[in-house]
Amino acid sequence: MPNLRDIKRRIKSVKNTQQITKAMKLVSASKLRKAQEAIMSARPYALKLMDVLHHLSARCNHDVHPLLDNRDGKRWLILLVTADRGLCGGFNGNITKKAIQVINDNSDKEIQLITAGKKGHASFKNKENKILHDHSGWTRDFDYLKAAEIGSTLSALFSEKSIDRVYVLYNEFKSVMQQEVILEQLLPIVPEKLVAGKESMSSVDYIYEPEEEAILNTLLERYMTVEVYRAFLESSASEHGARMTAMDSATRNAGEMIGGLTLTYNKARQAYITKELIEIVNGAEALKA
Repeated sequence: MPNLRDIKRRIKSVKNTQQITKAMKLVSASKLRKAQEAIMSARPYALKLMDVLHHLSARCNHDVHPLLDNRDGKRWLILLVTADRGLCGGFNGNITKKAIQVINDNSDKEIQLITAGKKGHASFKNKENKILHDHSGWTRDFDYLKAAEIGSTLSALFSEKSIDRVYVLYNEFKSVMQQEVILEQLLPIVPEKLVAGKESMSSVDYIYEPEEEAILNTLLERYMTVEVYRAFLESSASEHGARMTAMDSATRNAGEMIGGLTLTYNKARQAYITKELIEIVNGAEALKA
């Protein structure tokens, strides 16, 4: 027969946990609103800038800028964006699984990582793949200037021909309940395919003012910053959505556990009372005899 004191202790412990998960859900919901507004504001500009550069790269001379150099090399660099904390369901696990899959599927490539987030760094710090840089703790102080710094690092590595491909791996925010793991090529920029006989932006030639090189320098520098910034904003919104969903599920599960433990406690208490009554009755009968 279960001990009543142990059951009461477990009920109290689960209630304390439930209060924590409920508070974490509310905090994540508050942060999610801000993160969602930020990504919804930044996403249209970032996607349009990417679209413009895809059009330009299809028409311009690729020798004008090193970031347009399409090399068939085996040296890849992946910017891996994860969270600094857990308790957000499969958010971090899905990213690391995708990274491992990409590495295994491209075993003929020399793949290096730049990790952003303690969870991603912890998953790969003891593996063979070399981590060039680590940006753990980015969720505390990330801003546009930090994105510009990371984007400049990626551009420099590619321009120096230390790296032949640059990718970013992150969770794209779809909704509170849904996040999608995205592997996106940042460098070199993939030019839009020209379709013969079809009118499109890429079929139009451009007149550059000032010169082509100056415009591309400005656009490509901004492109790298904006794409890194968007990936981090997407990841931030996805993290808060995943954590809010996970904590909501944990709160409900704790409620169900409390209900089950309370039922067990009541049954055990009833059994103890019944046992004591039987002992009293038996003792009274023994006295009469």
